[in-house]
Amino acid sequence: MLTKKQLDLLEFIHERMTRDGVPPSFDEMKDALDLRSKSGIHRLITALEERGFIRRLAHRARAIEIVKLPESMGGAPTAPGFTPKVIDGPHPSPAQAANVTPEEVKLYARELPVMGKIAAGVPIEAISHVDHHVAVPGQMLSAGGSHYALEVKGDSMIEAGINDGDVVIIRESVTADNGDIVVALVEDQEATLKRFHHNGTSIALEAANPAYETRVFPEDKVKVQGKLVGLIRSY
Repeated sequence: MLTKKQLDLLEFIHERMTRDGVPPSFDEMKDALDLRSKSGIHRLITALEERGFIRRLAHRARAIEIVKLPESMGGAPTAPGFTPKVIDGPHPSPAQAANVTPEEVKLYARELPVMGKIAAGVPIEAISHVDHHVAVPGQMLSAGGSHYALEVKGDSMIEAGINDGDVVIIRESVTADNGDIVVALVEDQEATLKRFHHNGTSIALEAANPAYETRVFPEDKVKVQGKLVGLIRSY
């Protein structure tokens, strides 16, 4: 469900894109919604992106596109219980995006949602909510992919350089190659960070610490939720 301000902004963007073929500027959005600053527009844009109604695109001025509309604006009904799981974080501002190269955009930090803690040990409860956000260097993220972050709990991946308390950056994926370090959802209930091995009809989730045993499951009991692409450590 959208708030009134979120709906008002979506309607304004939709009307301007229908009329002009391009979205309005942030100043025009601010004036249309009678807000004092553009920071309020940034928050509304982020909320609409998190809910799957719009998408921000890099390398283009006024880089917003409408993905879907609510039923009140003639959109298709939303499937019950659907909520977008991942956001790709803010891109360069529209003024910046008009002039940056693909190499330059890698220098921008992006805000990713930290979806909670992930076990590097015995699997813990499945991740299902945004705990907070973390700024991630753009060069750590894969082009065109959706990403999220998780805080590591446990030491089972310590020999892979992943320590308790680290924040891992995950690119969303439902497939993996043997040897990839993945977020695996076990029996739709528990999530764990392990090295992935698919052998015939079974999947092995392998620790990087000899104190932990490799766990083997039927392939239909394990779902890959993403692959490790980076790590952030605080001292």
